Amino acid sequence: MMGLSVGVSTLLMALKFFAFLLTGSSAILSDALESIINVAAGAFGLWSVYLASKPPDAEHPYGHGEMEFFSAGFEGALIVLAAGAIVWESVPNILTPHALPKLDWGLLILLGTGLANLWLGLALLRAGKRSRSMAISADGRHILTDVYTTTGVVAGLLLVRLTGWNFLDGAVACAVAANIVFVGIKLIFASTSRLMRAHDPELLESITSIIAKNRKPEWIHIHRLRAWSSGREIHMDFHLILPRDLSLEDAHRQVVEVQDLLKSQLPGAQDIMIHVEPCIDPECRICSRKRCRVRGKSFSEQPDLCSSEVAHHGAAENDPEPGRE
Repeated sequence: MMGLSVGVSTLLMALKFFAFLLTGSSAILSDALESIINVAAGAFGLWSVYLASKPPDAEHPYGHGEMEFFSAGFEGALIVLAAGAIVWESVPNILTPHALPKLDWGLLILLGTGLANLWLGLALLRAGKRSRSMAISADGRHILTDVYTTTGVVAGLLLVRLTGWNFLDGAVACAVAANIVFVGIKLIFASTSRLMRAHDPELLESITSIIAKNRKPEWIHIHRLRAWSSGREIHMDFHLILPRDLSLEDAHRQVVEVQDLLKSQLPGAQDIMIHVEPCIDPECRICSRKRCRVRGKSFSEQPDLCSSEVAHHGAAENDPEPGRE
């Protein structure tokens, strides 16, 4: 998919530069300049997707998936750079506007490239969502940003054609630059957040939901849940409270069952570290196990596995553990 993106973006970039040569429009030039960024970012994204797909090795035991986050940040920086170039090229045409020859042909070419980019951007977003690839999704958002740019340019140039106000050519380009810079900044912050393994409520909710729907009486509770994505792979660790009268073999069997459950129902779940804890007396009231030789209190209510309550938010190791009394 990324290879298709690079090929299509290169063709559309050439068409936009051809439209600029026909019209001399700074707005069309700004759109073409952004297309250069599309091609460069798409090529970098293609390489990052290839690298992220490589399996873990001795030097990279957690795999190469985080390369995709670098790619998304790089693409965001290129978008911001493109916005600066657009402003640089457009301001002179606001101050000293000039007539735009063959504008009809330029508008027709831009309309065609915009429709092609719309199809490509939506296809990339769907592919990125299916594969959980941040690089593919980032490229899709960047392509759609190009669609917004083209739409703004077409609207502005139509206004120029209807009114004869040629200064609008440069003004529209500057307005488009101001809009796309926010997309670039958003991509930079998103990639930085993922590289720092920021809290991911959606991922945590997926994990707790799977465990809750398949919960066994022996799985008394979980807490200190942490999870993060690295490319297509998901890494997680949490504490699992089991009955303290289980043998070591039985406790291990329960851990393997939880791991197999998550791997089968959560695509990409690979590295699952589970720390087993024996139950303590206050937890008898949340344990639904019917046969227990060490129960001190009667069962009252099993708590929901709410992701916001079982997640570990960076508490110090010597702090009281969530869910433990």
